[in-house]
Amino acid sequence: MKESRFSPAPRTAGHRLVNCQVEGHGQYEQHLIEQFDGSWKKSLCPQCEWNALHNTPKDSDSFKEAEANYLDRELSASLIATGITPRFRRCSFDSFSTDGEVAKERALRACRSYAEKFSEHYEHGRALMLLGEIGNGKTHLACAVLQHVVRKEGASGLIVTAEAITQAVSDSFRSNASPSKAELLRELAEVDLLVIDEVGMHTPRPGKDFTPSLLHEVIDRRYQLVLPTVLISNQTREKLPDFIGPRAIDRLRENGGLMAPFTWQSARVGSAA
Repeated sequence: MKESRFSPAPRTAGHRLVNCQVEGHGQYEQHLIEQFDGSWKKSLCPQCEWNALHNTPKDSDSFKEAEANYLDRELSASLIATGITPRFRRCSFDSFSTDGEVAKERALRACRSYAEKFSEHYEHGRALMLLGEIGNGKTHLACAVLQHVVRKEGASGLIVTAEAITQAVSDSFRSNASPSKAELLRELAEVDLLVIDEVGMHTPRPGKDFTPSLLHEVIDRRYQLVLPTVLISNQTREKLPDFIGPRAIDRLRENGGLMAPFTWQSARVGSAA
């Protein structure tokens, strides 16, 4: 499996050789594996795990424990692969503070509804745009959506900034660079839900800026594959086409594309981000 430029794998640490106490299993490399919640877990003897999963009755405690460990490890790895940084891993719908403000409650309902009806939106490739000022909770709610679809729907997801996409493709232009632009765009096109953050944060340079055409290409590829995209921007609906192109806006609006406006002032110093 090729290393991803966008989706991180769980980190490992504390590698050492350990003797398994089960006869015939011998030594194995034990290490600590990063968990999505910030904790670390010790790896287990692979032969013990395999035997518990494949050679013990499914109603046995050994099988149930091994299966639970396996599922927890896979879920944690899938969540880490979304690219949600440690700062936003605790973000949920319940932890989003509305302070009783109508606009915040409306945005929260829109994002929660999008997540809870994801199977329907996935079927139609329906997009969601979160537009508003910097620091008022867009990334918080986008990460809550992403976590929900991974945890509840078993979907794959990824959050990546517009700048990171541009930088990755720029790097791919170097001689013998890997992954190539085609590989990068394929990865962005294949996840079940792609969240593009910080769209419109850079200053457009007429004639020299390829970010709008690149973002359009990403959005269009997902549109052609009927896959949903969440776009986060501090730009208004009127200004957004300058940063992704007018055709990309049309793609996001098709099939009943949704928009949640974030119209309140920044709460960067509070719990929303």
